[in-house]
Amino acid sequence: MKKIISGKVREVYDLEDGRMVIVTTDRISAFDVILPTMITGKGKVLNALSNFWFDYTKDIVKNHMISSDLKDMPTEFQKPEYEGRTILVKKLKMIPYEVIVRGYMFGSMYDAYKKGENFLGHKFDKEYQQAEKLDEPIVTPSTKAAEGHDINVTIEYMKNDLGEELGSKIEKTAIAIYKKCYEHAYKNGIIIADTKFEFGLDENGELVLGDEVLTPDSSRFWNLAEYKVGTSPKSYDKQFVRDWLKENNLAGDANIKSIPAEIVEKTAALYRECQTKICGK
Repeated sequence: MKKIISGKVREVYDLEDGRMVIVTTDRISAFDVILPTMITGKGKVLNALSNFWFDYTKDIVKNHMISSDLKDMPTEFQKPEYEGRTILVKKLKMIPYEVIVRGYMFGSMYDAYKKGENFLGHKFDKEYQQAEKLDEPIVTPSTKAAEGHDINVTIEYMKNDLGEELGSKIEKTAIAIYKKCYEHAYKNGIIIADTKFEFGLDENGELVLGDEVLTPDSSRFWNLAEYKVGTSPKSYDKQFVRDWLKENNLAGDANIKSIPAEIVEKTAALYRECQTKICGK
């Protein structure tokens, strides 16, 4: 067993038998800096949400989950500190794209729309306000850069690169997952404005959903009760941390010593609320 990834949030271990162990930590990053203060329980929330969605969408596409039971893990992980934040997964040949599904006119897409420009090959003929729901969700992939920032590309670019059949299957699968999960979240008071998926291929060349799924770290979640078209809704994520960093001129500063306890607790509470609404516990 060897550690192959130590990311902003996750530690990934290769068991070298076709399986991997993924541990979701309580680390938090903002403005491309991993912050020195942990958000208590954040890793368990992200893990619980992903596990919920993997089970909820298994009728649409296979996923990489093998087990979340510590008894199924190598003995090194059969310890209390790994409970609730560790999963055993199938190793995949990952597809080198993040598959972003957008259901609302927001962010960089809204910026392009206001200028009358196409957005990554998508043209909008009707009038939209900021944060208004699109008639149909769209897919805008981005390349997964080994270094530096990912690059947004058109769906046609991805299909040309991967082949029409696989590219189209990824597009249709991503939209199907988004639509099913959107309805569940909406009924429970959360709007999934946009999200990103990652897919891989298994040993038989079948498409498999991997990485994390529909968490506040990989998605833009809005509180339905506070949502209003024409505004910039607040997200269920690291908004308190980002706001505190900006207010104190610390955005992007790698020398931050700590985050105030009040900000940590407010952020942790947001994550917990998101889990409670979606998972029901």
